[in-house]
Amino acid sequence: MAVDEGAVDLDLELDRAHSARMYDYFLGGTTNFPADRESAGKAMAAFPQVLVAARANRQFMHRSVRHLAQLGMRQFLDVGTGIPTSPNLHEIAQRTAPDARVVYTDNDPIVLTHAHALLRSSPEGRTAYSQCDARDPEALLASPEVRATLDMSRPVALSLIALLHFVPGDRTAHAVVERLKDALPPGSTLTVSHVTPDFDSAGLARALKAYEAAGTPVQARTREEFTRFFDGWELLDPGVTVTHRWRPDPEHDLTQVTDAEAACYGAVARKP
Repeated sequence: MAVDEGAVDLDLELDRAHSARMYDYFLGGTTNFPADRESAGKAMAAFPQVLVAARANRQFMHRSVRHLAQLGMRQFLDVGTGIPTSPNLHEIAQRTAPDARVVYTDNDPIVLTHAHALLRSSPEGRTAYSQCDARDPEALLASPEVRATLDMSRPVALSLIALLHFVPGDRTAHAVVERLKDALPPGSTLTVSHVTPDFDSAGLARALKAYEAAGTPVQARTREEFTRFFDGWELLDPGVTVTHRWRPDPEHDLTQVTDAEAACYGAVARKP
């Protein structure tokens, strides 16, 4: 799949903030615009540790993908990809497993214009991008890119990184996850990170108001609510923990990060 940026006729909605572009700003990226920076600034003023939380979350993604590749996973489905920030998921996976196959999905039209950065696969592997909304798992699973790239009869590593807090309503969010889980064969894995109010509920509530004021509803979830996403699956060590505490390594020195700064739970589970 190749994307001709000049040929993509999309309304990028640059006049309103988007969570993916705000996250890009928190990570120090350049694919963000005045509306995104204004809303991000309000979130930072309300909850200064949001920068630490975003970076701890990104590093959790790196470590979890590398660990799964080391365990033998060769197919990855990343839902809610966000703006490409190298190293991307496929780069991490293919460093360990050059033959890894990766499908990215997102509903932000600007991600599509940058999809070429997500498609630079190793020669042995493959990457694809699908413009899909996580709230419509049926369309996502039926997309041509998913069907052509992944063998759904073999284990798939599903990643929902910093996504589900943008799917408010427990019935909706958990229904989406259960549908995706049901579509995957035994041996598949589920990786989730999610913002939580468990450590600084007042500060986080102020930050979430900045998102809501920009038109993006957000729902933080407790440890119990987060853990429900993995019902019926076997949690890998160390189970549910704050993102910076999930299998830390010397590559990412997070020893000075507090739980309140990380503000997100992370976990990986396997389907029996």
